[in-house]
Amino acid sequence: MRVAVIGGGPAGLYFAYLLKRSFPNASIDIFEQNPAHVTWGFGVVFSDQALEFLTEDDPETLDYITPWMEAWKDLTLDLMGERVLIDGIGFAAIGRLKLLQLLHDRASSVGLSPRFHTRVDDLSVFDSHDLVVGADGQNSVVRLNIPDAFGTTIRHLRNKFIWYGTSKIFETLTQSFRMSEWGPFNAHHYRYSENMSTFIIETDAETWGKTGFENMPAEETRKECERIFSDVLGGLPLVSNHSKWRNFPRLWNKKWWHSNAVLLGDALHTAHFSIGSGTRLAMEDSIALVKSMNLQPDDIPAALQSYQDSRRPVVEKLMSAADASSQWYENFGEHIKLPPWEFAYSYIRRAGRLEDKQLHALSPGFMARYKTFRSKEAG
Repeated sequence: MRVAVIGGGPAGLYFAYLLKRSFPNASIDIFEQNPAHVTWGFGVVFSDQALEFLTEDDPETLDYITPWMEAWKDLTLDLMGERVLIDGIGFAAIGRLKLLQLLHDRASSVGLSPRFHTRVDDLSVFDSHDLVVGADGQNSVVRLNIPDAFGTTIRHLRNKFIWYGTSKIFETLTQSFRMSEWGPFNAHHYRYSENMSTFIIETDAETWGKTGFENMPAEETRKECERIFSDVLGGLPLVSNHSKWRNFPRLWNKKWWHSNAVLLGDALHTAHFSIGSGTRLAMEDSIALVKSMNLQPDDIPAALQSYQDSRRPVVEKLMSAADASSQWYENFGEHIKLPPWEFAYSYIRRAGRLEDKQLHALSPGFMARYKTFRSKEAG
């Protein structure tokens, strides 16, 4: 079996490792356009539930990356300085670069070495390969080389966001909401190592325009964001890493494979960062694809169709939750007008996956305090 993996991010590295582990005689080449040990962004986050897939399918890799992860059991909402703790919402985070290094180690352990600084523009060079894997992100070359094959749709959300880091260390994953003179802002922030945290800032298009960000230089933009969240940052600076304002691209493909080409990770679908599942989805896709190939090793088209048929319902369910969550954020300027406890209740139910019965089991402390608040309001 001869396989070309386009993209050396989490999806590509993890898929290649799993495939080589299952098919030791396979010839697998990984092509990554960036240099080694270079990436954009800062930390990535997994919910406790999101890590369960590794516990079941690849405990060795989970054990390998866990020592490098920061973990916490609660979530904090900070609404204009009033803090509400939601117990039982566990997460773990790791630096994006550290995760790539660890997955590179896993690939190396089975004899694989990515070809860094190697850009692929023409898929025809892989016509003799049994499989070409598009693990090359939102702007996938694999997808763009066969533009009508996958039924791709991309819809950009209205809100603007920018991804920074900071040396400010936060106790839990926290959502901080602030009202500037121009309008509402939100920061998603969490620690991903002993000395660094992710700090994603989001605002609506109108507020973004009023603030003057469209024509503002990068350094001035960073300083303005530091000013808006000065109390949250405690005087510490934001750190840039190719940080720029973006609109989140909601990407989906109707068909997941064509001929000898298949998509996974962000090349296939993008889930809004508010549910923290992009890297999880990429790694789960890798597991599902290798499982299908193990079941039908002599019929790759059948294996690819099995991958799509078995995996798609799971992804659609999570994408639905991500869509609901992103719509809540698109309107967070209205939600922040609620009293803190009503706001927190709205937040925790935003994805449509949790009813009161589930919340009482998951977050008994929060629900007890919320019930007390409602009783006082009614009385």
